[in-house]
Amino acid sequence: MGSELVLILVVIAAVAFDFTNGFHDTANAMATSIATGALKPKVAVSISAVLNFAGAFISISVAATIAKGIVNPTVLGGGDGLELVLAALIGAMTWNLITWYLAIPSSSSHALIGGVIGATIVATSSSAVNWHNLVKSVVIPAAFSPLIAGAVAVIGTFVAYKLIRYLGERDARTGYRFGQIGSASLVSLAHGTNDAQKTMGVISLALIAHGNISAAHFAVPFWVKLVCASAIALGTASGGWRIINTMGNRITNVESPQGFAAESSSASVILASSYFGYPLSTTQVVSGGVMGAGLGKRLASVRWGVVGQMASAWVFTIPAAAVLGGVAWEIANLFGSHTGAGSLAIAILACLAAACLWRLAQRNNIRARDLDRTHVAPDAEAEEPGSPVAVAA
Repeated sequence: MGSELVLILVVIAAVAFDFTNGFHDTANAMATSIATGALKPKVAVSISAVLNFAGAFISISVAATIAKGIVNPTVLGGGDGLELVLAALIGAMTWNLITWYLAIPSSSSHALIGGVIGATIVATSSSAVNWHNLVKSVVIPAAFSPLIAGAVAVIGTFVAYKLIRYLGERDARTGYRFGQIGSASLVSLAHGTNDAQKTMGVISLALIAHGNISAAHFAVPFWVKLVCASAIALGTASGGWRIINTMGNRITNVESPQGFAAESSSASVILASSYFGYPLSTTQVVSGGVMGAGLGKRLASVRWGVVGQMASAWVFTIPAAAVLGGVAWEIANLFGSHTGAGSLAIAILACLAAACLWRLAQRNNIRARDLDRTHVAPDAEAEEPGSPVAVAA
């Protein structure tokens, strides 16, 4: 009975994490389209939610990497396997909420991977982590993907502004604005193919630990796909306005040609990584694309202070989530294994922490109407004490 309770808690926590992933990473797909006025905020997140849902069903390559490629599935065979997965999820979700509160676009993917690593090391040993596969599938793509997206966006932005001279200012900008609807939609679809699968992988990891599926003959059950796709879509539809403001307004002032270039380059990189099974940070990729778009127009138009904040979050995400995952495991272990009491305790503590952060965030909240009002000239309000841009800073 204890293991059944823990499995239920793991599924609930995974769905909650997927929801936080949705509103945390909505900015990845739609921030630049909202910033340029190509899409109204609520329309943008609605489109993104539908395409995130659809993208979750395209493949299971990333899910397989999370379920089998980061930690050795054999360490989950003991009675503590489910508690380990739950602790990993709580560590990742807590870091997601902390960075959301601070309006910093960190990586939900790396938070999840960090939580798994931390809980695994504390519960078993460092030898249970597949370090070679971690470097190959996570660290190297994390280092190069934003650079690749940024380089492509620089070239794309340069070409886009060149074309304006030949096509005419008004017609070209109108065309790019409509083009952004397609490119932003492609990013949303790509996000679903990568990020929704990570939670599928974690639930599958729990099912392996519980004995429901085999690691040797890995397959994601249809109900897992449906639940994860629905959770990330609902989270996306809720709108992560705080991080959308950072991505769309605070990195650089984005115009339609830049937005089209940033989104197109980002979607290409994310789709390629999903094909090869790399659990990529879509946040890093899109941020790289936005920075590249800023550099492509004016080499000094990127706000490097904001970029520095984001880069710090990227560097610390895996170790910070690992620490939180390890702490969650230790707390659960204090209450004893196999009974479900420890898992229930950390689940309650996670709910209390989430409620506190949510309550604090409401004091300086950013809503859809704020972004709709400020997308044309975000700098104009940057120094006004009550403005959305100042609040997010």
